[in-house]
Amino acid sequence: MNILVIGAGGVGTAFARIAQRRDFFDRIVLADRDIARATASVESLDDPDRFDAAYVDATDSAALVALIRALRVDAVLNAVDPRFVLTIFDACLQARATYLDMATTLSEPHPELPYEKTGVMLADRQFAGDEDWRRAGALALIGMGVEPGFSDVAARYAADHLFAEIDEISVRDGANLVVEGYEFAPTFSIWTTIEECLNPALVWERERGWFTTEPLSDPEMFEFPEGIGVMECVNVEHEEVALIPRVIDCRRVTFKYGLGTDFVAVLKWLHELGLDSKEKIAVGGVDVAPRDVVAACLPDPGTLGERMTGKTCAGTFVTGTGTDGRPKATYVYHVADNEWTMREYGSQAVVWQTAINPVVALELLARGDWKGTGVLGPESFEAAPFLALLTEYGSPPSIWEKTPPQLFSAPSS
Repeated sequence: MNILVIGAGGVGTAFARIAQRRDFFDRIVLADRDIARATASVESLDDPDRFDAAYVDATDSAALVALIRALRVDAVLNAVDPRFVLTIFDACLQARATYLDMATTLSEPHPELPYEKTGVMLADRQFAGDEDWRRAGALALIGMGVEPGFSDVAARYAADHLFAEIDEISVRDGANLVVEGYEFAPTFSIWTTIEECLNPALVWERERGWFTTEPLSDPEMFEFPEGIGVMECVNVEHEEVALIPRVIDCRRVTFKYGLGTDFVAVLKWLHELGLDSKEKIAVGGVDVAPRDVVAACLPDPGTLGERMTGKTCAGTFVTGTGTDGRPKATYVYHVADNEWTMREYGSQAVVWQTAINPVVALELLARGDWKGTGVLGPESFEAAPFLALLTEYGSPPSIWEKTPPQLFSAPSS
């Protein structure tokens, strides 16, 4: 397998560092519009036979197609922000290359009732091309990071192996990460964080279908494992709500984020000042988007590892009836400890936890354990091989059922 990674930032670099320890691929090319950044990432790997750097402009579809064909690429991982998804997605279809991303195409709120009805939903523009991908015999695996990604796999595992009937699937994310020397330093892309947290929150219910609520709504307390503790979680817009109900039978799907009161306050402040806007405004004769200015003022999340302590937890909380016919509540989760990820890979916990999942997915595709055509989310594939391979990578997921967490082990059948 020859792999092209578009974006040599924190996640793209972490992807390469994780993949370097595996043998399922022949060559990985890290491509970026900042060729110096891509080159530095590749040189840090010291593996010239399997890794290379290239220049790419993610807005130029024709150039992307030409690069994919010139490098004889089998799979493309999109590791840039969601604004560029559709261009890369379309280029992969033209070049007949497998496509993976970790965030889907963006949504557009309902023009009249943004906090009641959906407008254009996350991933709608990609699912609209499903038939084209099927006719081409090609696969677009969308939302294959940690959330979405691992969380969808966890939901599929719960549905297949732990529950006879599911009431609610609620993705719950929380962390106790601290960045020394900064009063406010997001550990992931602030551009993406603003997008998902300040858009109308997305909810799905069997009787109503998809609908929206106000962002940061419906607060509830949730206890995260492994010392992270109890956090207030709130509704935000996230891909799992758009993906999981298409495949898994349940009554309700939500995504709740444990942001913390200080983080929520900053997000609300940015919104009140209009600094969350993606629309460009004139400033001293230069057109800039306020959100891009905010992002430029904050430290690059990929560089914060040395200053960070703590853990981040991604997981899926499922309630319903177990296979024994009794009420059941289970949290299938994955924790990344920043001390460990920095020591083992030199990548901070949040970007590392995001990056490991597409590596695992690509290895499963290369082995033939995962197969498919069309536009599919992670919940469309058998979960047990993924979770078993994640364990083999040295970072096992766990299952928590009101008892001490149990490490994942693949079912015997």
